[in-house]
Amino acid sequence: MLTNQVAPDGETPAKVIGRIPSETAPRRTPSEDAASDTRSASEEGRASRLVRFAAGLGVKLGARLRALVPPLAGIGIFILLWAMAAPMVKTSLGALPGPVAVAAQGVALAEEWQAGQADRAAFYAAQSERNAGLEAAGRGGEVRDFRYAGSPSFIDQIFTSLFTVAFGFGLATVVAVPLGLVCGLSKGFNAAFNPLVQIFKPISPLAWLPIVTMVVSATMTRPDPALPKSFVISAVVVMLCSLWPTLINTAVGAASIDRDLLNVGRVLRLSPFARLRRLILPSALPYIFTGMRLSLGVGWMVLIAAEMLAQNPGLGKFVWDEFQNGSEQSLARIMFAVIVIGLIGFLLDRLMMALQALASRNHAK
Repeated sequence: MLTNQVAPDGETPAKVIGRIPSETAPRRTPSEDAASDTRSASEEGRASRLVRFAAGLGVKLGARLRALVPPLAGIGIFILLWAMAAPMVKTSLGALPGPVAVAAQGVALAEEWQAGQADRAAFYAAQSERNAGLEAAGRGGEVRDFRYAGSPSFIDQIFTSLFTVAFGFGLATVVAVPLGLVCGLSKGFNAAFNPLVQIFKPISPLAWLPIVTMVVSATMTRPDPALPKSFVISAVVVMLCSLWPTLINTAVGAASIDRDLLNVGRVLRLSPFARLRRLILPSALPYIFTGMRLSLGVGWMVLIAAEMLAQNPGLGKFVWDEFQNGSEQSLARIMFAVIVIGLIGFLLDRLMMALQALASRNHAK
């Protein structure tokens, strides 16, 4: 047999055959070995990057969760104390509502809004059907389009207040920023204008309201104005009370610009607009946004007071109407509205912080 034969050098044929290279496992070239090593290194690098990313993400999430613990604990303790103390406080409408009763009225207000939306949709659907029937009958001259006259819901009044404060805040910003820049860049103008700022800044919105009401009523004499008169009154009161923080902070920011920087602009013969855009605004921008944040908070507080006193549409009027209503649910509804007012103020402040960070990054680029 073949396996028992011995080669002259003492090796069996099986050993000789075992040393013959197999055709199914060819030897790789050096370039193929290098490519394989590169792929292995790249896969290892990718895996290590994924591990580092996951570890960093876990650290960030852990830090954020730890940062949420104190505020959540504070809110929980407040709700617990509120629930314990509410039954002990007696009012003319009964005991002070606790968190559960206030949350229940919030749900009821949301349901009222949904019912109002359904009624509005049904009204306009019926109106469209009626008008289509008149046109089909050849009575197109009798077609009329009426506006839904249902009472505004709580959510509708939230949007009304937000639109009013946005309009008044916009007016205040348009007035305050240019005046603040001029005051900060001109010592003479600042000396002339500063006494007026100090006089008008502490005036209460309740004092401005009758003056603004009379002036707006005297100037808006058209029977169908583009904007409702009550809306204009509220917006102007917001503007008069909220422009001062923006004006003062803008003036401080413009006055703090390095004079050498302005001298360089003169040497380079930059136009006034170029100096404003490239030198003044980037330096004063943090001060401007700080003032705008303060102004927005002041404007939100002022708006609620103005709506409550002048019976202008919005959250302030909702609170006053519930107080005048005097039903068993009125106090819980008022407390729910107060919480919503505070949450909206908080969200507006966060929004201004985000805009400030965005503007700072854009100017840094």
